[in-house]
Amino acid sequence: MNNINFYKIIGLFLVLTVVLTACGSINVADKDPDLKSQNIADNTQEDVSEDDVEVESLDNTPTEEASIPPSGQTPPLRAELEFSTDFSIHTVDYDEVLSGGPPKDAIPAINNPEFISVEEADEWLQRVEPVILLDYMGEVRAYPIQILMWHEIINDEFGDESVIVTFCPLCNTAIVFNGMINGEKHDFGTTGRLRYSNLIMYDRQTESWWQQATGTAIAGELTETQLSFIPASIVSWGDIKSAYPNAKVLSRDTGYFKDYGNNPYSGYDDVNNPPFLYTGPETPGILPAVARVITVEDGDIAVAYPYEVLAEVGVVNDVVGVQQIVVIWQPGTASALDSWRIASGKDVGATDVFSRYLNDQLLTFSYSDGEIVDDQTLSVWNVLGQAISGELAGEQLEKVVAVNHFWFSWAAFRPDTRVYQP
Repeated sequence: MNNINFYKIIGLFLVLTVVLTACGSINVADKDPDLKSQNIADNTQEDVSEDDVEVESLDNTPTEEASIPPSGQTPPLRAELEFSTDFSIHTVDYDEVLSGGPPKDAIPAINNPEFISVEEADEWLQRVEPVILLDYMGEVRAYPIQILMWHEIINDEFGDESVIVTFCPLCNTAIVFNGMINGEKHDFGTTGRLRYSNLIMYDRQTESWWQQATGTAIAGELTETQLSFIPASIVSWGDIKSAYPNAKVLSRDTGYFKDYGNNPYSGYDDVNNPPFLYTGPETPGILPAVARVITVEDGDIAVAYPYEVLAEVGVVNDVVGVQQIVVIWQPGTASALDSWRIASGKDVGATDVFSRYLNDQLLTFSYSDGEIVDDQTLSVWNVLGQAISGELAGEQLEKVVAVNHFWFSWAAFRPDTRVYQP
């Protein structure tokens, strides 16, 4: 059996695993099989039998006067039964939308996140584990990937603003959005559908569908609306607890029994395997399909920086559109998608992107003897964009919106991307 067929079999097994585990509801349901079955049914808006589907199908049989919608215009199977979305409004070909296995909300978003101290979280988070770091509105919060792996969406709030923290395991995309649309708070859930293997979300106010990778509404009332990105990064727990001892950390007390700390997609990021459930455009062979990249956009210009290259050079000074940026990489962060146990994943390092301007001065950065230094003052910097020694010690670079992706996912949405090479 070749690697691809073996991987597809493993992939199908993983989908079944995620369906069975992700669909679990509150704690008592996982202890009582009868209650659990009831809760899984409750995760869909309607419990529709096969007979119901047949009757509806007969009722909608085209007459001589009716026209059959062209390919790609019909909503995905059962979507109209689960959602109140106006599917007549859309910008994508519905033939590109696939079921990921679980139905609407079966992978449950966290709607009222609880937070604990760094000291409390350190009891169950390992130093190398990947964590989403968000420094916003004067507050630092950390969202462990080991929790997001099982929920994919966290509906949070900062002050009067709705903030949506998302993670798509199949694309390795951790993206934070401002959930304010036309001045109103919006919260999001999972549709159970994918496009180009990427999570499709829906907002609960209009049930419009949104592409996580781009933050754009692709179907429903809000079609073509663009969510605002909030700069965030994936770094190690060790980096966060050292730099932000007063940070708030998402608690594992979510109300769900999940296998937090374990990875249901073990071996997924092996560069020799194809991405699971991907049916999009052919991936440019510049990089392996599941090569890790961090991407930066400025209008019509997009650049991808491969982790493999960053691990060799340590730092990149570049220009993207009108932005003078520096890309910093450092080792010490585990892959969330390698080993069955996240903390045991291979070291893929962490990277982030910042403006090179500090106090109106344009800095140039170099990598020397394992350290990132600026050529102007010889101050030493870390992956968080902080000067940790030298003349500029204590200074913080301004973060640029940059997103981690697997190459296949990013290239599907931005095939015009320039791939950085030294």
